[in-house]
Amino acid sequence: MALTDAPQGLGPQGLCLWEEIAEGFELRVDELRVLGDACRAVDLIERMEEAMRDAPLVVTGSQGQPVANPLVQELRQYRSLVARLLASLKLPDEDEGRDSRDRSAHARHAALVRWRGPA
Repeated sequence: MALTDAPQGLGPQGLCLWEEIAEGFELRVDELRVLGDACRAVDLIERMEEAMRDAPLVVTGSQGQPVANPLVQELRQYRSLVARLLASLKLPDEDEGRDSRDRSAHARHAALVRWRGPA
């Protein structure tokens, strides 16, 4: 298995993120681990979003009071986690020049836009 092979068990969204970044950048082993964690979090976000599609936004709390569906908070936290994990990779910005990093910068921008999601 090559260093840039995707981790086993990634879903379609996590695999897409892996390919966008791992194929566009040369990452160290520790950065590949962070990217793998981000990909797994993206897959979990996808599963939570699927669960929320037909779920109510407000549910009954332990005291019978209306409360936000706990998945709403989890989605927010996981989106924030993905943004922090991707930011920790410190991938070059598009503003750093137009050279052989054009593909890398484009891949970083596309990944951040796609996976950051609403806060």
